[in-house]
Amino acid sequence: MKLTVLAGGVGGARFLVGVREVLRPGFSSKNDTSVPENADVKITAIVNIGDDAWMHDLRLCPDLDSCMYTLGGGIDSARGWGRAEETWHLKAELAAYGAKPDWFGLGDRDTATHLIRSQMLRAGYRLSDVTEALCARWNPGVKLLPASDDRCETYAVITGPDDGNQRAIHFQEWWVRYRAKLETHSFAHIGADSAKPAPGVLEAIAEADVILLAPSNPIVSITPILAIPGIRGALRTAQAPVIGISPIIGGRPLRGMADTCLRIAGTETSAQGVAQYYGARSGTGLLDGWLIHPGDTAEVPGVAIQTAPILMTDVDATAKIVREALKLGGAQL
Repeated sequence: MKLTVLAGGVGGARFLVGVREVLRPGFSSKNDTSVPENADVKITAIVNIGDDAWMHDLRLCPDLDSCMYTLGGGIDSARGWGRAEETWHLKAELAAYGAKPDWFGLGDRDTATHLIRSQMLRAGYRLSDVTEALCARWNPGVKLLPASDDRCETYAVITGPDDGNQRAIHFQEWWVRYRAKLETHSFAHIGADSAKPAPGVLEAIAEADVILLAPSNPIVSITPILAIPGIRGALRTAQAPVIGISPIIGGRPLRGMADTCLRIAGTETSAQGVAQYYGARSGTGLLDGWLIHPGDTAEVPGVAIQTAPILMTDVDATAKIVREALKLGGAQL
């Protein structure tokens, strides 16, 4: 089976662990020799880069790193992001110098990843090449592809808290510094118009047997991927069915501030609202199938709706979600 997943953030990373468990059961990222590489199984994750930013002269790729650390066993599982056993001496030293921005903390272990990435980018390597090189250490068992090698960042269009003027700020500032509590009008994908899909992205979509939209934030994790020219069109013309997993249960997001993002986008925070936001591929949208939690409802003409528990409480529970999504896509497991 060739499986392609569009993913971003903590939820997408945890979902990918379930995907790997289903298609490569027993895999361990720690010097694994127990599960040989299976040429008949290929898992590709197309990962959001809209959160990426330059800070302190370092290139940060939060979603790529969350996926890499989670799959590689190096994630801080309590927070869901950043490195396990992290220390914060660098953050304290930067604060002592009054370095800006002071609202974003760089962990010591995490900074090593950013240093290597930034050095390689300045040397002329593409982000997809850098990601492959970093993954050689972590052995994620999933091919991680940035949606693009080009700079394509998400900005929030806000009313300035001090002057009342409308302006755009980087998503990281909106999310981390202001905790999404500013008057926000919309999101913009700066650089998307001129960006190109990273090498392998369109091929992963075209060659897939099933394509899954992870239960990531639809507005700021999945939509920035779709904003890159060629990706939405590739999904709409793919031979494989496109199956989405709802990030909403009982009118609330699984984690994060997806409800705030959905409200800004004018979309109801519900399984129905997100399904309508993505739309049916038989119309002008993307979905062939939509997996929702028991007790939720959704009805979109042209989209097959299936109900199954979708709480990712542990690896086994997440693997069951993946199996249900694959079955909805007609996969033979």
